[in-house]
Amino acid sequence: MAVIVELVTYPIKGCAGVRLPEAELTAAGLRHDRSFMVTDTEGVFRSQRRDPRLALIRPALDAGAAGEGLRMTLAAEGAGSLGFAVDTEGPRRAVTLFKNSFLGIDQGEAAAEWLSGVLGKPSRLVRVPPEHDRVTDGIVPGTSGYADSSALHVLSRSSLDLLHERLAKREAPPLPMDRFRPNVVVDGWETPHTEDRARRVRAGTTLWGWTKPAVRCAVTTVDQSAGVREGPEPLRTLADYRRGEGGGVVFGAKFSVLRGGRLAVGDGLLVDEWAPPEPD
Repeated sequence: MAVIVELVTYPIKGCAGVRLPEAELTAAGLRHDRSFMVTDTEGVFRSQRRDPRLALIRPALDAGAAGEGLRMTLAAEGAGSLGFAVDTEGPRRAVTLFKNSFLGIDQGEAAAEWLSGVLGKPSRLVRVPPEHDRVTDGIVPGTSGYADSSALHVLSRSSLDLLHERLAKREAPPLPMDRFRPNVVVDGWETPHTEDRARRVRAGTTLWGWTKPAVRCAVTTVDQSAGVREGPEPLRTLADYRRGEGGGVVFGAKFSVLRGGRLAVGDGLLVDEWAPPEPD
């Protein structure tokens, strides 16, 4: 039986993930997933595509003391840490994500100064406002915070195992799962890329709807532990056998949340609907 073996949320888009034994799944994905975003001073989002050092930033969120509200801590090797209260009510400012316009609540000068020091360029930190109303595309539309697209990114171990076999033929080393920054890692689907065919999935008390394949970019070439880009892999090898309809390479699948609830490592996955078989 297919089971969840990893749950990972990424509170700040592009920064390090936080592994969870269990989590609440909201309409916008795992709670707090990509609900914050680093921008330049003009409000344009920063990404590991151009700023691989984002991977070095480790965010943590906690509820804080009674009446204090949500708190965030930022940490990075050599930069110490910074803790601050999350602002959910401040003035809105315009932000841009892939040429799409949204609003964000700026998290203040201390966070901006700390991030600017780590990244070596002027930066701000924003959070999605409570009224954030975004519709994502795909076969099953949904919503998300500042994620690239759909709320939930799912990848199976068998898909990564097949990539490792292909890499080995090029005498290239295997890559860790975190290169692909999934939210849910699944084991037990013996056939690689089974996540591409699962259309409606139940797990825990939740229900997901498949939206589209996950198109991969230069972020997959970034060593997540070092914050540096490393060579052409895995994009070079994926291009041999995982070309998408639009010409890019695909690896993993995106899902919208049809019913929120609780998820935990060890939960089984039940597929209620599969894609029709490919024509011969």
